[in-house]
Amino acid sequence: MRIISGQLRGRKLFSISGSRTRPTADKVRESIFNILSARIENTVVLDLFAGTGALGIEAASRGALGVVCIDDNPIAVRAIQKNVSAFAIENSVKIIKWNISRNLNCIRSPQPIYNLVFMDPPYGRGLVKKALKNLHRSQSVKQGATLIVEHTEQEPIPDGLPFLDITDQRKYGKTLVSFLTYMV
Repeated sequence: MRIISGQLRGRKLFSISGSRTRPTADKVRESIFNILSARIENTVVLDLFAGTGALGIEAASRGALGVVCIDDNPIAVRAIQKNVSAFAIENSVKIIKWNISRNLNCIRSPQPIYNLVFMDPPYGRGLVKKALKNLHRSQSVKQGATLIVEHTEQEPIPDGLPFLDITDQRKYGKTLVSFLTYMV
């Protein structure tokens, strides 16, 4: 896995072995960032279920003002730390070890700050709905923010979340990528 574009273009990411973490394929990541294109620069990014941090670090490479990567797997957190350190981007990327399915109090904010959110939870564990609800409860996402959620057809974006509007959806093999707008 490599950074696709921006100031870190071509740099190789440290990966995680084993099946506990499923990294976003380069092709899917490239498609996501092509769709987002110029909307990355000057954003504050939240990367949930960050894994290696590839999505958040790609955003930092492309001009995001700041990135917060959250994962509860200690091996993933170490991989993100290695990547951030290797690319010398400690000033723009913060890493938090946290169980997203329980809550997102670690980013709870009196004022919304995130305007771009990536979410790539493990498939088949019912985490999409929990994470979206916890994100909403954190009060940290700005009105009109873009959320990109990777999921499967078996675990769709749930109905009954009035704070979200699905604006686009793309299929890449077994992976669905849903683009949502956050409306408060």
